[in-house]
Formats: sequence, structure tokens, C-alpha cells
Amino acid sequence: MPKLDRRQTLALMAAGTLGACATSPETATAFAPTVSPMFEHGVASGDPQATSVVLWTRVTTDAGDLAGTFQLARDDAFTEMVLEGAAVATADADHTVKLIPTGLTPGTTYYYRFVFDGAMSPVGRTRTLPVGELKKLGIALVSCSNYPFGHFNAYDAIAKDTAIDVVLHTGDYIYEYGAKGWGAETGASIGRVHVPANEIVSLADYRARHAQYKTDAGARAMHAAHPFVACWDDHESANNPWVGGAQNHQPDTEGAWDDRRTAAIRAYYEWMPIREPAPGFTRAEFWRTYAFGDLATLVTLESRHTARGKQVDYAEYYATITSPEARDAFMHDVMDDPDRKMISPKMEAALTKGLMASVANAQPWRLIGNASPIARMRVPDVVALGIDPAKAPKGEAPGDGPNMLWKAKWNLPFYTDTWDGYPAAREAFYALSRDAGAEDLLFLTGDSHSFWANQVADDEGRPMGIELGTAGVSSPGDFVDTGWDAETAEKLDRVFEQALDEVRWTDNFHQGYVRVVLTPEKADAAFVAMDTVLLPDYRTEVIRTETIIRDGKTIKFADA
Repeated sequence: MPKLDRRQTLALMAAGTLGACATSPETATAFAPTVSPMFEHGVASGDPQATSVVLWTRVTTDAGDLAGTFQLARDDAFTEMVLEGAAVATADADHTVKLIPTGLTPGTTYYYRFVFDGAMSPVGRTRTLPVGELKKLGIALVSCSNYPFGHFNAYDAIAKDTAIDVVLHTGDYIYEYGAKGWGAETGASIGRVHVPANEIVSLADYRARHAQYKTDAGARAMHAAHPFVACWDDHESANNPWVGGAQNHQPDTEGAWDDRRTAAIRAYYEWMPIREPAPGFTRAEFWRTYAFGDLATLVTLESRHTARGKQVDYAEYYATITSPEARDAFMHDVMDDPDRKMISPKMEAALTKGLMASVANAQPWRLIGNASPIARMRVPDVVALGIDPAKAPKGEAPGDGPNMLWKAKWNLPFYTDTWDGYPAAREAFYALSRDAGAEDLLFLTGDSHSFWANQVADDEGRPMGIELGTAGVSSPGDFVDTGWDAETAEKLDRVFEQALDEVRWTDNFHQGYVRVVLTPEKADAAFVAMDTVLLPDYRTEVIRTETIIRDGKTIKFADA
């Protein structure tokens, strides 16, 4: 039996409650792909537009270039064939295959499959973007799938969720750590150890890691069931990258950062169902705009490799933050430095264009696919609010990022790698959105391994919309992972809700995804939790729901 961590123990103790929600109308049926030895990594589709979509697979072979075929049909029996043509798996692309059939009908479901060397792939299902009137759109918001920490049960649940039309993955699709890195103990106990064993640095390393993640049964099921859109975060390359390096990159032993980043990005493009960049753009400039009929526009952000300034390291400043005045000077001069960017001018132009078009077309919803939290989260005086300091994790220097008590003492941002660590860039983002006529943004966010429901505003207190954050697919919540006991971790969730103006609700105990269903009148969000990720057999529970409605120029929670 696998060793249970604190959160899993609590979850299993509550299994009777969770089990009551194991079957719901949204998960009554499943699109279940078969498994083929020639196609160990399944099939996938993504980056949809109204008349085209990317189809993907990977052929398991040691041969050189291999010729095959693909088929696209309107039914899963392939009696209503739409297209059939050649496909090639090249050794230069690690035998991955990407095709973009065009001339398709908007808002239409299609089925596809591949044939190589006499073997037939699993069948995949996809859908083009709708045009014109759209009454409902279901999005699965997902992030942070760490192979050693557990099975990707959230992916499997998404595959079964009949309310979902498209999956939005907001980053950390893979993790770069070696077999002895973060999650090693859990991975060893459940037979999910990272491959290769070293921290991934080379092109071959990144390819092997992507391949491992796509052997997960839940990943194969999700990709076969729904079209996929994404932005990346940090672990697709290395922890906390910026334009000049990364926290988890050591040039003396791991070579030039540019070489490593190039390898990571190349493998990502090979192994993900995404389009190559448009003329005039590089692969690093990975952002997209998706229009869902007259209902919504989604803009995904690139906030890692094209503009981001270096993260502030508290360890470099904690000795000088000795008074409220020194803290204020640090926040003004260092943290709020306007030269520290998050997104590039070209990204800003794409965002402006997408938002302005959405406003001009009177769509009710403007969505931002956002890799890391944007809400303000300056740590409050947690001790005054009931947290026992004796229960704080031991061995952390005051300047260590996880040191909650030190950050609480000086009311500092919880994270420095999120938008909270780049407040000038956040304010510029809000100003750009206001200028585009969009003060009603719905941020769909990953990264933090916690569920969030946040109401966000600019520096002057003007509402800018709502942020929904998803927990990790398997990555554990920060409070429990950094060593707080379960009771205190739960109290910290409540303290953040009580003390932070922008945080309405949070949960750091579960893994799962957020189901967001949009209609012209409202958005319904369901926070879907897994009872375990240590085993592939799991149950789900909707642990919270929120309804979002319009409020003049912005949006709000219905009961706020």
C-alpha cells in the first residue's frame, strides 16, 4: 500500500462523504480510447479554430521516418468520412505527428485516428470553434500535473465530464526535477519515478519526460476526449525562469540557459497539439486568441520567456527589512520597479486586439488563460489571526520563500514569482484592459496548487473582474507541502479569506480541476476535487460552486 501524506490521509478518512458524489450527471458517460502498442502516448487534438484543428499522435518505433495515414470523420465508426490523407512520423520530430486539416465546419464534433505500419491508433474526438450564436460553453481549467506525486485522476475525470467542450491547461504540464527531486518519496512509494532519472536539461531529456507523462492513462483519456488549449508556466523548462535564466538552472553544470530553454520549447512543440508560430513570431512567443461564437473570447498569456524580469529573492533583502519604513521602501523601489515586466509588447498588442474585438462584438465573457495568480496576496498577521507560531515549519531562514511568519510580520507578498511579485506589471495589464474597454475579465489561473475564488481590482480599487484558480492535478498544496499540520493548514485557508480583500475562498487540501460553464447570463464554476491521487481508482466531489454575473462594467460573484 502506498505511503499516504497528510492530505491523502484526511481525504481517505472523508471517503464516505466524497463517495456520495462519485457519479454525477456530468460524469455519467465517458469517451474511452483504446490502447495500442504502436501508439503508447495516445492521440490528442488542440489549438482549435473555426475551420481547423491540430491533430496529434506519436508513433512508438525505432525506425527512421515512417509513413502512415490519418482519417477524420463525423462519427466514431468512421462511416461519415470527411478527410483521409498522408501522415509522416519523422525521427527529427521524435516520431511525433501533427496535422492541421482545414476547411472544416465551425462548431462541429469530429473523430480522428491514425494508421502506421498496419496498426491503428485509438480514436480521438475533437471540435472546431463555433461561429455565431452560442448558448453554452464548458471549460475544464487544469494545471500542475506532477508525475511522481500521483496519478492524473483529474485528467481522467475531465475525459468523463460531459459538460466540457474544451480543456484549458495553464501550465506545469511536466516537471523538470530528477528522480530524487521534489516528489521523490511519494513517487517511489507508488511506482511513479521520474524518467530520465536526472534533472532534464537536453532535448532528449525533455522528450523522454513528455513521453513519460503521456503514458498516464488519465492523460491519454483526456487528450482523446476533448480539444486542448494551453499556456505554459515554469516547469515546462525549469523552476521560476525569467528571460535571463531560471532559479533551477545552474550554468556551471547545466550549460547555457538559452540552449536549455530552446530544447524545452522544441520538445513542447513536438509533444503538444499546438500550431507552429505564425510568420514573424518565434516559438517562445506562445500566446493565442480563441473566439467562441458570440459568447466568449479567451486570450492565453506568455509570461515566462519573452519579457519577464528576474524574480525578487527575499533572501537578498530580509536583513534590510527591519521596520515598516524599510518595508515600504523595499516594496516601492524593488518589488514595484516598472522595468520588471511580465509580458512583452507583442503579447500586449495581441491582448489588446483580442479584448477590443470581444468588446466590439458584444460578447459577454472575456477570459484570460493565466499561468500564475494575479490577485493581491500580501500575507496578513497570521499570528494575530489565530495561527500558532510554534506549529510553523522548522528550519526556514527568514528570507526563505516559504517562511510564512516572516512574510506575515512585514505584510509582504505571499509569492514573488506571481503577478504579486510584479505589481507595476499587473497595474499596466489592468490599464491596458481598461483602455480596451474590458474591466470584466475572468482570469482562469493555475500554478499555486490551490483552489481560489478571487475578486480583483486595480491599485485605485476599481474592479477588474474575477479570478478562478485551480488546484494541481497531482501537485500538493503549499501549506501542507511546506510542513504545516493539517489543522493549521486549514486555518491558514480561512485566515487568507478573512484578511485579504481579494480572496473570497481558497482550499489547499485537494487536487482536481475547475469546471466553468458559461452562458450569456452567467458563469457557473464547480471546484472538482479528487479523493486520492495515490491510486488510479478515485472518486470526485464538487467541494464548492460559484456563480458569476455581470455588475455594470465588471463582473461579480452572484451573492457578493
